[in-house]
Amino acid sequence: MSKSLIVQKYGGTSLGTLERIECVADRIVKLRKTGVDIVVVVSAMAGETDKLLKMARSLSKNPARREIDMLLSSGERISSALLTLALQSRGIPALSMTGRQIGLQTDSTHTRARIKSIDAQRARKMLKENHVIVVAGFQGINEEGDVTTLGRGGSDTSAVALAVALGARQCEICTDVDGVYTADPRLVPQARRLDVVSYDEMLEMASLGAKVLQIRCVEFAHKYKMPLLVKSSFKERDKGTLICEEDPKMEQPVVSGIMCDKNQAKITLKEVPDQPGIAANIFEPLASASISVDMIIQNVSEQGHTDLSFTLEREELNEAMVIMKKVAKKIHATHVSSDAKIAKLSIVGAGMRSHAGVAAQIFKTLSAHKINILMISTSEIKVSCIIEQKNSKLAVTALHDIFKLENKPVKKNAKNKTAKKMSAV
Repeated sequence: MSKSLIVQKYGGTSLGTLERIECVADRIVKLRKTGVDIVVVVSAMAGETDKLLKMARSLSKNPARREIDMLLSSGERISSALLTLALQSRGIPALSMTGRQIGLQTDSTHTRARIKSIDAQRARKMLKENHVIVVAGFQGINEEGDVTTLGRGGSDTSAVALAVALGARQCEICTDVDGVYTADPRLVPQARRLDVVSYDEMLEMASLGAKVLQIRCVEFAHKYKMPLLVKSSFKERDKGTLICEEDPKMEQPVVSGIMCDKNQAKITLKEVPDQPGIAANIFEPLASASISVDMIIQNVSEQGHTDLSFTLEREELNEAMVIMKKVAKKIHATHVSSDAKIAKLSIVGAGMRSHAGVAAQIFKTLSAHKINILMISTSEIKVSCIIEQKNSKLAVTALHDIFKLENKPVKKNAKNKTAKKMSAV
């Protein structure tokens, strides 16, 4: 681990205009004056990725994923070059690098690639020569040399992977929010910023709809014990939220946060034959299409048939419905339906491991507000419920109040251990 190296990631909103790029350059100059080495990972400027996708879809209804990767990777390259120019104009020796140039190797799953390794030799050389390195996030190359991208929020993953590969002391995610909150402040104005969140809690939060961090980024940080600091790009004095290991000596709050993911959809297959192998026939085609399924529920079998429902991300609903209609015909299910007007409500807290009654309190509160629960899923530190989307704000507000999350919980101490070095990420 290098005590003098910090990896910072700046999101699209932070780089949305030339004026904001200038502000980011000024922040980097100030940080550099403290004597630290800096690697910066950047996203595309705000709105750029959506603009490129719209252009692609205006030319092709079903654009090839390889070409989408080639197209979208240009957004981050533009940001990295512009920020580098801003730094150079301030007398800072800076160098922009693409995913290929930084040595980020991925598998060949276009638009959703996973990192296999990072050859950071060139980056280390540039750091020794006192350069600030500005890396185009979200992208890498596969074994064939084709450009790949890591999926939405992939720049977060790029940043953490580079921090681990280079042995940085910390990875900072600089964004348009000043940390992780007990709930979405847009839904709950009294939501409170958390000073410290454990890796386990953040993994659940990221998977359950918290948009602050991509889940793969948190997985990387957890695996290699890389401290993550989420802080504002616009408020320099804010401390942000530190994501790190739990301190086993400290009591954890029962509930740390409430998430609500509206980017959810549900598919239901009616009268599915209740026999061995049917579930595999349903879910294997989805896996082959790289469509992730979340919650699954199957009714009690009646007369040899059952109904089966599952949830997935709404943006994958159309593709999944095409697959499921073919599957239904193959397995002789009578009907396939979908519902895109749902939301996943989740309550997360490390203290739930040792406290009983949290689920009962959730169900009681929702019942008191006449909110129906469509599906339920639990783990050691979370309870998730599928509800109608129209009830999202009411549900989050009611639970935030009942668990008194606006009040400060038992304090958690950060436990920052040395990040493990990585030869192959």
